[in-house]
Amino acid sequence: MIKIVSPSENEADYLCRKGFYALNVQMTCDPQFRVLDVVAKWPGSVHDARIFRESNLCTLMEEGHLSGFLLGDSGYGLKPYLLTPYMAEDAPGNRRYNAAHCRTRVTIEQTFGILKKRFHALHCGLRTKPERACRIVTACAILHNIGIQRRDIMRDSDLTNAVDVAVDVHVRVPEDAVGRTVRDHVRDTYFS
Repeated sequence: MIKIVSPSENEADYLCRKGFYALNVQMTCDPQFRVLDVVAKWPGSVHDARIFRESNLCTLMEEGHLSGFLLGDSGYGLKPYLLTPYMAEDAPGNRRYNAAHCRTRVTIEQTFGILKKRFHALHCGLRTKPERACRIVTACAILHNIGIQRRDIMRDSDLTNAVDVAVDVHVRVPEDAVGRTVRDHVRDTYFS
């Protein structure tokens, strides 16, 4: 969530669940905190799952134009390409999977934190109309990536992520697989 001032139109739409006016911004990042995708156009009251469902990233994943996995919190729907945590940790494999999922997914939270530290206005709130605030958030994501590429904003030590990144892990997913099957396969193969 990126705080904004109370908008003059559709005020209630921008009131987020935390009780302030905001944009609900969806981002995807890599282990080096580079922003790979940003959707900055939705009011704070819109649920994360809806933003993803209506995003270009979702379309690309659904149509098979992108491979790999996305990690989402329990607010997202489980898909063959979008892995969420297990609700019940009644088995050791579930606990280990959830722990690894959490350690990896924290990278996006850290990326938001870095962006808000770099661009203080994102931390304290944008004092502009929502449409312009959306453009500002997108511009900050672009500048953030340029800064990482040029190493002119952060120290190299800040770019070293504590997440263990699996190298060349190939999980074969059948075309007709459902999210539960894929998640269980990942759990059984790597965390049991």
